[in-house]
Amino acid sequence: MPARLSTLLDYFLANLWHDLRSLRAAGSGDTWKWESAETESEVVCLRKALRSEGLLEQPVERVCQIHTNLGNCLNTAGRFIEALSCWRRALVIEPRFGMARGNLAMGLWYYARSAYDPGHAAVLARESWRLLDPELLTALEPGAAEHFASARANIESALAAEVLSRDLDLNDFPLGDSVAERNYRGWCLENGLFLNPLNDLGPHPIAARDIVTAPSIVMKIGEGPRFHGFFNQLKQEYCSARWLVFDALHANGSHFSDRDVLIYNTLDYPCYSLADEKLRLGFRALYSLFDKIAFLLNAYLELGIPERGVSFRSIWYQNQQRKKGTRVEFTSRPNWPLRGMFWLAKDLYEDTPEFRAVMDPDAERLNHVRNHLEHKHLRVHDSLWSGAEPGAAADGLTESIYKDDFIDMTLRLLALSRAALMYLSLGVHAEERARAAARPANAITPPMPLDVWEDDWKR
Repeated sequence: MPARLSTLLDYFLANLWHDLRSLRAAGSGDTWKWESAETESEVVCLRKALRSEGLLEQPVERVCQIHTNLGNCLNTAGRFIEALSCWRRALVIEPRFGMARGNLAMGLWYYARSAYDPGHAAVLARESWRLLDPELLTALEPGAAEHFASARANIESALAAEVLSRDLDLNDFPLGDSVAERNYRGWCLENGLFLNPLNDLGPHPIAARDIVTAPSIVMKIGEGPRFHGFFNQLKQEYCSARWLVFDALHANGSHFSDRDVLIYNTLDYPCYSLADEKLRLGFRALYSLFDKIAFLLNAYLELGIPERGVSFRSIWYQNQQRKKGTRVEFTSRPNWPLRGMFWLAKDLYEDTPEFRAVMDPDAERLNHVRNHLEHKHLRVHDSLWSGAEPGAAADGLTESIYKDDFIDMTLRLLALSRAALMYLSLGVHAEERARAAARPANAITPPMPLDVWEDDWKR
């Protein structure tokens, strides 16, 4: 089949899966169903279309539709942070594509309602309101104009008029004292890597702070802020891994620690240096965050999973087996960010029969690379190498990969782990709101303020 037609087939198959999902939801009335084979199939088809050779032969409008539909699908599943980038890619291709702009605005509005910081929520909602200006929304699908107008009216009723009319300068903020620090923070902003909701609005300097933390949590007497301590460590590991990746990508020349380290030339253009090891360390640290998030959820939601049975891919299911269905502790919760993390887990491969099926075509390769980094031999080659195709060697010990591909994988892990930490924080906030609503009106929950750990103490 010609590549152009193959891309079209994937696009229309995705539409069929979407329609089937909509029909089943309408028939059951269950719009909060966590597991959905139709949603998985829709995401897979859209991603296949976007990665296909035939994409270059499609008209601009069709490419924008594919990006927009993928954003819509991810947003419905709860992966609203990642959905934003899909809609923005469509607008980069065609700034006048109204459906991408309108859905981007809706995603920001839902995001604002999930945020625990009122200031962040107001800025996100205001940007949503601005994007929903009818003059900016052109060539909409039938019924979309009314839907977007209703959302804009809801935002106007939620925000004070002075908030909507006020000029907000998100760029007049310092990025650091040195050129090196400004370069680093600028790179993080451009790649959307700060743990800050405002970074999801774009590379604005106001967002150059990792401000997201574990939200307020009501604990039992005598427990203390153990979940805040756990989140602190997750956050520090992510931020340190992010720096290692940046430093590796911007290294200039060899480091003195590499001198006089005797290494044989194996004639396959291997990459050996401190910078390359920083990239490897960053990859390993980022990948390890997912199971650690699962450990935190297991304790916070009191799931009772034995320590050796906890994994990010299986924590969601009864007895950690997908065939037994999603745990009622999750399905009973209309928790959008938590559901987003559940769907994010489907982008990670686990070498067990139930979890080999993934939505990300690179997931299995990512897992193999991680396994060889941790336990075997990952051979990273410079682009000058023209040997055998990258992959597992016959000796069973070695996995070969080009450095550019390894960098792409590491950047993908950065974005994925950042989204997971954001969903974790927002998901806990949603859970705490639900618990507060269910608590008796006369319940007493005395506050316990926590001071911040000053930068000068970080030595």
